[in-house]
Amino acid sequence: MKNILVPIDFSAVKNSLVSTAGDLAKALGAKLWLVHVAAPDPDFVGFRVGPEYIREQRADILRKEHQDIQAIGAQLKAKGIDTEALLVQGPTTDTLLEVAQNVSADLIVMGSHGHSALFRAFVGSVSEQVLKESKVPVLIVPTPDKKR
Repeated sequence: MKNILVPIDFSAVKNSLVSTAGDLAKALGAKLWLVHVAAPDPDFVGFRVGPEYIREQRADILRKEHQDIQAIGAQLKAKGIDTEALLVQGPTTDTLLEVAQNVSADLIVMGSHGHSALFRAFVGSVSEQVLKESKVPVLIVPTPDKKR
């Protein structure tokens, strides 16, 4: 196993996910590919690129997300784990699977938010979609137990 893809969404699952993926990469001598999929730019009816203030807000959000994913990557590198941190835009599942293919991922390690069945019925789950469509094994890291 040479490449492990780790989707990061900056949720409460992030710390547990990064810890688990880091331990796994270190034990296997694999490279970690951290990837945050940012939402695609919104389409504006009647505007080719949208109002200036919206573009500025979006750029600020993307800069912050890029800094955050780079900081996580730097922490893992400091622990001696070969890590590359990426920020890409696009539809989440399709983009994750495309990145997995591009980096020759042998495994995808992702978090689960533990949403209810009702939430999944209406909104869906990225984890479930990746499990269904991935050509490589997927390891799901559960939501940390908040009762502890």
